[in-house]
Amino acid sequence: MNTITRKKFLQSSALMLAALAVRPSFAAVAESPKLSFSTLGCPDWSFDKIVSFAARHGYKGLEVRGIQRQMDLPQCPEFGTAEARRKTMAMMKAAGLQFVGIGSSATLHFPPGAERDKNLADGRRFIDLAQQLSCPYVRVFPNNFPKDVDKSATIALIVSGLKELGDYAKGKGVTVLLETHGDVVYINDLVAIMQATAHKQVGLIWDVTNMWVVTKEAPADAYQKLKPYIRHVHLKDAQLVEGKPAYKLFGEGEIPVLDGVRALAAGGYGGFYSFEWEKLWHPDIAEPEIALAHFPGVIKQYLDR
Repeated sequence: MNTITRKKFLQSSALMLAALAVRPSFAAVAESPKLSFSTLGCPDWSFDKIVSFAARHGYKGLEVRGIQRQMDLPQCPEFGTAEARRKTMAMMKAAGLQFVGIGSSATLHFPPGAERDKNLADGRRFIDLAQQLSCPYVRVFPNNFPKDVDKSATIALIVSGLKELGDYAKGKGVTVLLETHGDVVYINDLVAIMQATAHKQVGLIWDVTNMWVVTKEAPADAYQKLKPYIRHVHLKDAQLVEGKPAYKLFGEGEIPVLDGVRALAAGGYGGFYSFEWEKLWHPDIAEPEIALAHFPGVIKQYLDR
């Protein structure tokens, strides 16, 4: 059996401390997870309050999904003109924050016609805004597979929409991300969509909870198969009540969301861990002052382990 003497322990400890002293800033960067939250969690806050709260609680990014209940982001005063965007970007920079994603409502499963045209046009408007904000990602989504349409036909529509928006995003520094959402949450369906799309400007937002509450597929399995496509991550926790999620403070539910975090960390994920507290859709859950302040401590503690 190998034994370590007190002398050897002290010598090795001294060497480790010396190494840390030489490169403290590198160590801090390497060990600090990049955290963001979605503004879905604070639907009534002003943008000033969002920015100051994020900076005060150790966040480094914001994912914008509405400001004061205005979901059409190009219409928000903070983004409506070049001068407004300049001031918004200056405020973010001063707070040490960056935009990590903007959430559109562009839905890609509609058949050809006016509704599809409108959703694709919305996707293009959000891509333009993301470019203006130096924001890398725009979220789009599928919802439910229509009951009267063959599933493969709907998947083909989603793929076509992703390709069209991906082409539009070329040269703009923007990637279009399909969120795992609605019926499109099974691993095999998502892999099929990503493989058929095969576009450099297209990837996935992995929402661990959206998937697990429907499929019960292990997050570790999901990560292994979806890893090539994951660019951004949504995290939230819940208890299942009659099969539906009742949202809880992060780490206090039954969703194996931390298994997903473990897989991401072990796999070398370098993106943002974005907390999505769905306060806008579920007004009875905890207030943002509580939930958004709670998340950083829990996930940092977990990742430190």
